[in-house]
Parts: sequence; C-alpha cells; structure tokens
Amino acid sequence: MELNTDFSQRVLIQTEDLPWTASPSAGVERRMLDRIGGEVARATSIVRFAPGHSFDAHTHGGGEEFVVLEGVFQDEHGDYPAGTYVRNPPATRHTPRSDAGCTIFVKLWQFDPGDRDQFSKDMTAALQPEGHGIARAVLHADARETASYLTLAPGAVLIEDAPGGIELLILQGEAREAGDALRAGSWLRLPAGRALSLTAGPEGARLWIKTGHLAHASAPQV
Repeated sequence: MELNTDFSQRVLIQTEDLPWTASPSAGVERRMLDRIGGEVARATSIVRFAPGHSFDAHTHGGGEEFVVLEGVFQDEHGDYPAGTYVRNPPATRHTPRSDAGCTIFVKLWQFDPGDRDQFSKDMTAALQPEGHGIARAVLHADARETASYLTLAPGAVLIEDAPGGIELLILQGEAREAGDALRAGSWLRLPAGRALSLTAGPEGARLWIKTGHLAHASAPQV
C-alpha cells in the first residue's frame, strides 16, 4: 500500500474527518496518514484501542514512536497516560493493550537502525520558554531528527526551517499555516526546503513536531 508517499509535497489532513478502519486485531482501529508497505510498513497513523482490547506480542523491527492522545496506553513496561511520548527502538518487544481504551498517534519503521534508546516522557515536564509566547520541550534529538512538544500563546508565530522536512500534529487549540486552518487533530507534513510559519489562534495551540526525518523516508527493509 502507498499513501501520501510523495515526500516532496505538502500534505495537510484533518484527521478527525477520516473514517476509522479495522486493523488485524479486533477492537483496534486506525486512521492512516502516510504509508509505504502492507502490514509491515513505514507508517504514520492515529490508532484507537477499544476498552479491554490489545495487540498480540510483537517485535518492532524498524522501531515505533507514539504520543498518547487520549486515555491510557499499557504494555508490560508500564501505563502511559495522555500526554506521554514513547520511543520503542528497533528490536524492542511488547504486548500493547488498553484496559480503559486509548487513542495514540504512532509512527513505525522511521528509526535509525542502530538506535537502541528506549524511553517514555511526560511531554509537559521539560517545557522551556523560548520567548514570543512559545515554550518547547525537546523529547528526542539525534543526528537525523528532532522531536519536540510546543505550546504557543494566542497569536504566537512559530517559524521553523529544517533541511530534512517538517511534520506536526496539533494536539490542542487552533493555528493557521499557508492560509489553512489547523485544529486539534490536524496533521501537516512539509517537504525539505519548505519553512513552517504557524500562527496560533485566539486560544493558543499545543503541538507535537518533528524535523529532519523526511530525508530518510523509505520502505521497510525486512
């Protein structure tokens, strides 16, 4: 399967307008945003676990990172409430579930093959003010990518210019970019060479953002 695989193009998706589609595991549904491959895929998705449902135990050959958007995600390593950022690098194994139900934003097969840094973080814990109404918590940074959590005060303007592309998900509030309105759940991907200029709405905005990684986009090597 190929979905939004032209990484030279700007893509904006209002994810809450997408239908939920079934996954191979009963009680787990997803909204696909980009994908290269079948069930083993370089993929970006919104995934929803119904209460009491799970996936079978599996190993992440290409790594997995996710943000818990609603509810509590669980596995044998712990419970991860909304607002948690998790990285499970290549070769890690777990059995995901959610007793009460949850929704996550998840990216698969987008790691450096040699990455072995497994962790989870409360995204709000390390926020640092940058000035002009913007605060940022760097969640992960290496030679190929940086993932961060940002808060924007009403009317604040975020300018980002990353050579390896930009991707973001609006978690709360509203903003505008290139004349488009972004609301909670909006997913935006900008190609390498295109700068981001995002203006927060009257209630401000909170977002997850990643830069640099699109230069490495490719199908899984399995």
